[in-house]
Amino acid sequence: MAQAKIKPHTQKAGLPPGTPVYTDEKKSETVEIEVIDYQKDRCEEFHFQAVEQCFPFKNKPSVTWINISGLHDIDIIAKIGVSFDIHPLVLEDIVHLQQRPKMEEFDSYVYFVLRMFSFRDGNLDEEQVSILLGKNYVITFQEKPGDVFDVIRDRIRSGKNRISREGADYLAYSLIDVIVDNYFVVLEKIGEEIENLEDELLVNATTESLHKIHRLKRKILSLRRSAWPLRDVIAQFERIESKIVSKDTQIYIRDVYDHAVQIIDTLENYRDILAAMMDIYLSSVSNRMNEIMKVLTIIATIFIPLSFIAGVYGMNFKYMPELHWRWGYPASLLLMVVIAVIMLIYFRRKKWL
Repeated sequence: MAQAKIKPHTQKAGLPPGTPVYTDEKKSETVEIEVIDYQKDRCEEFHFQAVEQCFPFKNKPSVTWINISGLHDIDIIAKIGVSFDIHPLVLEDIVHLQQRPKMEEFDSYVYFVLRMFSFRDGNLDEEQVSILLGKNYVITFQEKPGDVFDVIRDRIRSGKNRISREGADYLAYSLIDVIVDNYFVVLEKIGEEIENLEDELLVNATTESLHKIHRLKRKILSLRRSAWPLRDVIAQFERIESKIVSKDTQIYIRDVYDHAVQIIDTLENYRDILAAMMDIYLSSVSNRMNEIMKVLTIIATIFIPLSFIAGVYGMNFKYMPELHWRWGYPASLLLMVVIAVIMLIYFRRKKWL
């Protein structure tokens, strides 16, 4: 995953509270508006061009899921806010894409901010998802098209499971459950990367191995930064006292809370493993350096007596033993070779080689 960039906030400076300002890069794509309206024995899907086409679903007795993909068109967000009576501060949070996961309860709806993680083209993708839970509707706001909700859509279309028989609160629970469960999918792939990297470190640790450790640490940090407040959000959702959320649905929310705790435990384990892998890398580099220094030291040690002999007979004194001896030169070379061989044998017996 590419290193997270700090998104600009200067355009919000000085504006009144509750003023929605899109803080991400400017986009020209058309906002996608998807609506799924269903009851026990009926399911209808719509793709609208104008946001006003969603407004009649607000007061229908059926359950309506409105999914908005793309937050760069502030006018659409503002119109939804007026029609569904959404607080201006909530609208501001929807388009502010650096929100911490949280839950806020209002009289007629409950507002959630979550972080959705998935792998796209082999890279870890992080996206903010806002969920508005009303009496008979759920509105989700995503940064861009593509999500992890296809399994929910299929369950609604089939009409043969609990989600088709329950209210909007169960739909909101199902969406949160899928987001949380997808953390396990991401963690499983990260776990595979960690296992492969462990084997690489033990066999041949390189500079690229260090870069992989840092990339994994950034992924774990991003997940951890979202998982800890996510647990608090689900705990708050479980204890909510609102007519919008039934007691039966709260029982299922407990299961999501257990999953959130497991995610945090797994992230902490991975974090400790990566810290240990960093120590392994540093130890491997240190051991490799020690091996190199040992070889260089042995070579230098062997040449010390040879350099001494060559230095003695290289002195320019007129009267020196063996200076005019016919076999002096080959004898000195032979002596050097014998000394080197004896030292090598000694080093090998000491298991220094």
